[in-house]
Amino acid sequence: MRDNLKPSVYNTWFASLEPIEFSDKRLVLRVRSQFVAEYIEENYIDLLGKTIRRVFGNETCLEYRVLVDSTSGAVTTYPSDGGITSATQTSLPGMPLVSAQQWDTQLNPTYTFQTFIQGETNKLARTAGVAIAKDPGKTVFNPLFIYGGSGVGKTHLANAIGNQIVRSYPHLRVLCVNANTFKLQFQEAFNQNKIAEFLLFYQSVDVLIVDDIQFFSGLKGTQDTFFHIFNYLHQMRKQLILTSDRSPLQLKDVEERLLTRFKWGLQVEIQRPDLTLRKLILKDKMHRDGIQLDDQIVDYIATNTCNNIRDIEGILASLMAYSTLMDTDITMDLAKQVVSRLVSVVPKNVQMSDVMGAVCEHTGVSEKALVSKSRQKEVLQARQMFIYLTKNLTECSLSEIGNQMGHRSHATILHALSAIKQQLEYDKVLQHELQLLEYELKQ
Repeated sequence: MRDNLKPSVYNTWFASLEPIEFSDKRLVLRVRSQFVAEYIEENYIDLLGKTIRRVFGNETCLEYRVLVDSTSGAVTTYPSDGGITSATQTSLPGMPLVSAQQWDTQLNPTYTFQTFIQGETNKLARTAGVAIAKDPGKTVFNPLFIYGGSGVGKTHLANAIGNQIVRSYPHLRVLCVNANTFKLQFQEAFNQNKIAEFLLFYQSVDVLIVDDIQFFSGLKGTQDTFFHIFNYLHQMRKQLILTSDRSPLQLKDVEERLLTRFKWGLQVEIQRPDLTLRKLILKDKMHRDGIQLDDQIVDYIATNTCNNIRDIEGILASLMAYSTLMDTDITMDLAKQVVSRLVSVVPKNVQMSDVMGAVCEHTGVSEKALVSKSRQKEVLQARQMFIYLTKNLTECSLSEIGNQMGHRSHATILHALSAIKQQLEYDKVLQHELQLLEYELKQ
């Protein structure tokens, strides 16, 4: 009641109330005078009744007990006339009517732990989420504050936690709401003079998930209301899960008392997926969508979609569409076209030293042997591979390549290029080796 009333109102009419008995679904409150009981019945019984139903159950009845003679201890009991024993539905502006038996979680059912692929960049967040889903509100991860850039999986993980809780604890009320939606609901409740109902609705939730909490920035009224909701739920050991595109320390125009509470539990960052995780996500989506792609195409897509997971999903969807509409197989050329249209493909600035290291590692020929006068077959082949790749992947001139190769002449380098190009016309193994080296150098 204190959270839902002005301090002056609470101190005048409710601060002195004392709950003295609860048995057989009957709650007895001691009041200092009959006038207080009558005033509460007339002005605040709706709010009080809803609060009592939420705490004690729908069938609870209310009685007031007034001490009429302090010497003898005589008391008078007044039953409430507010009709609070009748169960009613709780409504919220912008949301459908719900009851204890029917509750819309607003969760995305496709976001589960099974579809949330774990990697090094999200392992801690996922582990904490699994722990919360097993015992909501009872772990030290309350609140769980998940932050990270756009498209890294924050919303997916928050929904996965909620969906798992719904399956494991069907009696709990789980609600997922975007911060913008919360703001609009609050504004509508304020305009309709239904702030009390708004607070009661959110305080009846067992697991509250607020997505994109950064949108509360600068909204004093919304922040103040959420502060009271947060306090109540946390005190009642209800689970809170918040997501944001930045850490609490980086949130602007958010009240300090709210930021302090965001830091009470676990703050965990989901970083951008690394190459290994991007490949795992891509292969998982391919498996679920029934798509077959060559490993080279998978590597190319994963390498060039380093910003977020949504890029991967968008590229795969586009490839499927192109392949279906054009009735053609998904080739590397098609993959490059689609990727270049959806993301910025920035070619790596390959250096001559990069090529030298890659060729030496691949062939087993030392750098010293590569620049020597040796005419051994394996050394000669490695030398030609180096010259070919350096010419194709760098901006080095033939003279610069010759200088690196033990001060060989322009004509010698040109002859080596011609020789390896002729060999490529019939040597499939060499073709594959050079393609592999070129791909690795571009990563």
